[in-house]
Amino acid sequence: MDIPVFKYHPDPLLSGSIEISKKKCVCCKKARGYIYTGPTYCEEDLERVICPWCISDGTAHAKYDATFVDESVFTDDIPAAVIEEITQRTPGYSSWQSERWLSCCRDAMAFLEPVGLTEIRRRYAGLEDKVLAGISEDLNLSQVAAGRMLESLKRDAGPTAYVFQCLRCHSYKTFVDGIFDISA
Repeated sequence: MDIPVFKYHPDPLLSGSIEISKKKCVCCKKARGYIYTGPTYCEEDLERVICPWCISDGTAHAKYDATFVDESVFTDDIPAAVIEEITQRTPGYSSWQSERWLSCCRDAMAFLEPVGLTEIRRRYAGLEDKVLAGISEDLNLSQVAAGRMLESLKRDAGPTAYVFQCLRCHSYKTFVDGIFDISA
């Protein structure tokens, strides 16, 4: 069974936000072969118990008032309908300290995956220099310190880069999150 299509999170299996599982969803009571592993914001403890279908069709939001991305992470130029789609019907993703949802062309970008330097070099040709420049600019680091941080990026251990792609111009943007020591 194919998982639902999420416009703003096109491959939640690759990103790690959805994983193969035999668990039954607490919302629909079905074991569909997949379970959501990302953050859930609501009163109930819904960690690793909701299926992608109940996120996609809004059932989890309606039943538990659950959201999957913090509404405060969006810039002011993002339409309310897009924010609603992402927060209520799109899988979020886990980050080390605080999530962000990047934007481009007056729209939210699609979240692709968390990456380390290995994944950047393997899957995103030409992105390495942009990540380096972003690290230097965002964190106000020298090129040497930014280079050390770039070399330390890891998908699962942090610091980690989070890759987004514009749905209109197809450009990539990233941000880096995690605890790191640039003096090492």
